[in-house]
This record gives sequence, C-alpha cells and structure tokens, in this order.
Amino acid sequence: MKKIEAIIRTEKLEDLKVAITSAGVAKGMTISQVLGFGNQKGFAEIVRGHKVTPTMLAKVKIEMVVEDATVDKVVDVIISAVQTGEVGDGKIFIQPIEDVIRIRTGERGHDAI
Repeated sequence: MKKIEAIIRTEKLEDLKVAITSAGVAKGMTISQVLGFGNQKGFAEIVRGHKVTPTMLAKVKIEMVVEDATVDKVVDVIISAVQTGEVGDGKIFIQPIEDVIRIRTGERGHDAI
C-alpha cells in the first residue's frame, strides 16, 4: 500500500474530486487546507498604498491510501485533473504504508482501505 499526498491549487479541488470519482481509482480521500511556498513565491499586491508580497500561499492537500498496483493510475489522474502548466501547480508525494486498520471493524490491510 502507498499513501499519495498531493498539494494542489485550491481552484483545482473540484476538478480532482470529479476525476478521481469518475476514474474509480480510490475509495476515498482526505482534504486539508494548507499554507506554503515554493517556486511560485507570491504575487505582489498593493495594500494601503504599500506593495506587499505574501510569503505563504493557500493550497489544498489531498491524501489517499491506495494499493501498489493503482499508484501510477492515481498519479496520472491527479496530473491530468490539476495541471495548468504554470508555476504553482503543486507536488505529489508517495510514501509506503505499513498497515491500515479500520477502527469500526478492526479490519486490517487491503480490507481496511
């Protein structure tokens, strides 16, 4: 099993939810609002007559645990749904998961996903 974390633009969340659901590649996802910065930096704004460049930008973090065999398909779906070709599209991180336990039933591993 693998955990896929994707940090994406907030305006692309609905597109991703539709794409993941339509493709049937994941049974669920966790979504968090996050702040961060990277190559995108920020965009200059004029606030009360002063130029201000925010250092932290609002993004959305999506987390999914999937079977090893579906990782590439999930990554392809994420990229096709959220890619704009501009700086700030985000990142995808993939990590191994040792075990999963469904609290309600005690199921473990594949059955708990």
